[in-house]
Formats: sequence, structure tokens, C-alpha cells
Amino acid sequence: MINRWTLIAAFLLAFTLIAGAAAAQTLRVGLPEDPDTFDPPLLHSYVDRIVLAALCDKLIDIGPELEIVPQLATEWQWTDDGKGLVMKLRPGIKFHDGEPFDAAAVKYNIERNLTIPGSTRKPDLGTVNGVEVIDEHTVKLVLSAPYSPLLAQLAAVIGTMISPKAARAAGEDFGSRPICSGPFKFVEHVAQDRVVVERFADYWDKDKIKLDRILYLPISDPTVRLANLQSAGLDLAQVAATDLDTVRKDPQLKLTAISGLGYSRIKINVANGQRSKTPLGQDARVRQALELSIDREALNQVVFNGEYQPGNQWVSPTNPYYVKELPSPARDVARAKALLAVAGAPEPHVVMTVLNDPVNLQVAQVIQAMAKDSGFDIRILATEFASALQLAAKGDFEAFPLGWSGAVDPDGNIYNLVNCNSPFNDAHYCNSEVDHELDAARGVEAAAERLVHYRRVAEHLLQDLPNIYLYHPKWLYAFTARLSGFIPYPDGLIRPQGLRLE
Repeated sequence: MINRWTLIAAFLLAFTLIAGAAAAQTLRVGLPEDPDTFDPPLLHSYVDRIVLAALCDKLIDIGPELEIVPQLATEWQWTDDGKGLVMKLRPGIKFHDGEPFDAAAVKYNIERNLTIPGSTRKPDLGTVNGVEVIDEHTVKLVLSAPYSPLLAQLAAVIGTMISPKAARAAGEDFGSRPICSGPFKFVEHVAQDRVVVERFADYWDKDKIKLDRILYLPISDPTVRLANLQSAGLDLAQVAATDLDTVRKDPQLKLTAISGLGYSRIKINVANGQRSKTPLGQDARVRQALELSIDREALNQVVFNGEYQPGNQWVSPTNPYYVKELPSPARDVARAKALLAVAGAPEPHVVMTVLNDPVNLQVAQVIQAMAKDSGFDIRILATEFASALQLAAKGDFEAFPLGWSGAVDPDGNIYNLVNCNSPFNDAHYCNSEVDHELDAARGVEAAAERLVHYRRVAEHLLQDLPNIYLYHPKWLYAFTARLSGFIPYPDGLIRPQGLRLE
């Protein structure tokens, strides 16, 4: 016979299990695309970095006001007239596989960024050519010449630290099962469905981590993301500017926004294979005519309810590195037609590769309609995100509207996209004078001196137009009223520290 105390004990056990399950903190985050890889030097997309923000700590990070803050490195000092950077490392850190984080791990990671085949991050290291291990918790980055953007770059992708042991063992497969030292460890990635991470019990700053699991769910359609937020299928996601009023009226949701660091532009194939052999690709006058066909402010109003900032450079008009003497040109259809006539291409046909989500398609449709007034015949080719990136890298595109999530230092918004030999330069644009000025801007510290070089870069780029810059977005987030501690950052990454579901 079961006595009274056994029943009470069974009831208390069941209650404890139910309460424990109810208290489990699982955050569901909507992503605009499915991640591609989680191997830092091979990253191509912004959504990869969102997940890495939970999985991997960096040497240093940025704060909400763009200040450089410690993470795995606690302090740093320039030496050797700017050709050495000594960093003190936080002791007692473990990777998710139990291996220690130390100076040897930093050396491995930095040198891997420089040497791994297909590295998209080698240019970000600038003049860094090696790492010296001073002691277990001290490293020195060795530079061939001063490189002013280095701290900003270390606060981005190249400062991401992965487990050397795991990377050596996994080889090319590391990106499908990453092992880092961040607050969460990788569980699974089911393509086009979900990424799952769970709390790392030995995280060095674990008191700031209140969540047990995060589910990242790729949903490219912002209308569907919003519907999932309203039905409690998601807890946090970016929303479209046109949906802001809907979010504001929903008592179950909160809204926050912050100006981003990036931009959107039309990338034009000028020298990458046969698809560049078009009037648009071969004649800058045709590209200039396309730019003059576009009313940036009207595009902002129609697609983004006026929330974004129109612009014609790789930094926004409010950025101190914006070249004010070269502002956005006003729409001028008559001049556009004249340029096309002089170029001998009065009715150029253009195939525009467009990401197959509603916002990017609407942007393309507005541009298509505006450009038609000048004589352009634009055909829109809707393409899935990962496929579009692969096609662009191969040169299988003519024009491709695409965003860049942005960097703290202006170098991160331009160098890796127009330098002759950079991995993100899908258009294969190459101008030795641009490269010279970009390198010169890297070698000086004072903003006024750097701006002199960026002005010369802008003069070339705004004439050659391998990219037609359109606007600078805001990060617009909606989230359940149950979520506390969410702080938006200008880089658009979601940091899990302090997040909690009530």
C-alpha cells in the first residue's frame, strides 16, 4: 500500500519537474535568412554573425555607443610605433570542448584567418603578419606597418576565437559544428529550419546569462516573422518599417530601433566573367544613368516609410567620414537619357538578381519602374539568399542589390568590397589609385588625415560606380513583452547577455 508520505513526495517531485520545465528559458529568434557557415574566416553573411554572437566570444567587442570594450582580452597597448599590439588575456577561460583559451589559441586563430584557403577575412587583418606568444596570457600582434582599423576589426569577425583542437580535428567541416568559448554551445543546424544552441555551464561570465537555449528560426518574409511574433511563435525578430504601426498597437509586443552601420547598394558586375560584358558593366556612363534614374528619398518613403537614411557613399551622411562635397545626386531623367544616348545604349537591358524576400523584391520593383523612365529594361531574377551569394562570387550576375551590415571603422565598409584582390569584390572592380588611397587611410590615425584619402576614393568610386549606394538602414526589432534586458547594437548583432523571459 502507498502511504500518505509517499504520495506527498511523489506530488512534490512532479511539481518540481513541472516548475523546472516552466522555468526553462528558451528564446526563439527570427532570422531574415538561413545561416551559411559558422567558421569565422569563411563567413559571407550577417546572419552567420548573429548566431556566432551567442557561440563565440571575441578578443574585444563594441558597446552600444560603439566604444571598444574588453571581452577575452582585458587590456591592450600599442608598441613599436604602432607596429605592435600587446594584449593581456582573461585567465581561466575554457572552450566548449574543455580546452583552455590561452595565447597559443590566439596565435592559432589569427594565423588561421591569414592562411586558411578561401578566407574572407585576410584583408581585415591589414598589415598584421604574425603573432608572438609572450606568455600564457599575453600575446603580441606583429604588424609590418601601422594599421589604424585593427582594434575595430578585432571587435568584429577576426577577433572571434575558436578551439584550435576542434578546428584541427574537423578541418573543412568545422563550420557545420563550431566550438568556441561563448555563453552558448552549438547543438544543431537543420538547414532552412532552425539553429539550436544551449547554455555553456562553464562560461566565464555566466551570471549574465539567464537563458537556457536559443532557437534561431530562418523566416525571410517579414510579414510571416511578424505573424509569428503576434502568435507567440517567436520572441524576438527584425520587422519591416511598414509594420511598425502594427507592432506599436500590439500590447503583447515591444519595439526598439537603432541606426545601423551599414548600407544597401546595387553591386554591378564590371569585370567578373562574361556576364560583365554588357553596356551596364562596361560603360560607367550607363551606370551613371542608372543612378540618375533613382530617387533615393522616394525609394525610402515607398519601401521603408521614411525610416531609413538615403545615401550615396559607404557611410551615412551623418558619419564623420562622409565626403560632404559629393552628396547624392538628384533624380534627373533627362540627363540619364542623354548619357545613354552618348554611350550608344538608349535602351539597355539589365538582369537584376534579387533576393527573393518581399522587401528586396519591392526595392527592385521601385528601381525597375524608375529606371524605365530613362530607357532601362530591367528584368528581375528572384533568387534564394545562399544561391545568390554563390552566383555573385562566380560572376554570374549583372546587377545585384545587396546589403552590408557595416563596421565601426569606415575601412570595414569599403576596403574588402572594392580592393582589387578582396574576397567580397564580386564585381572584380580594380583601380590602383583607389587601392593606394585605401591603404594610405589605413596607415594614419587622425580622422582628418584619413578623410583626405577617403575623399579621393569617393571621387573615383562615384564616377566609376561599381556600386550604386542607395540607403542606410535602421535595425528595427519587435519582441515579446515578456523579454527583458534586450539592448540593440549598431552592428545589428543580438548579444544574449542579460536577456531573460519573464
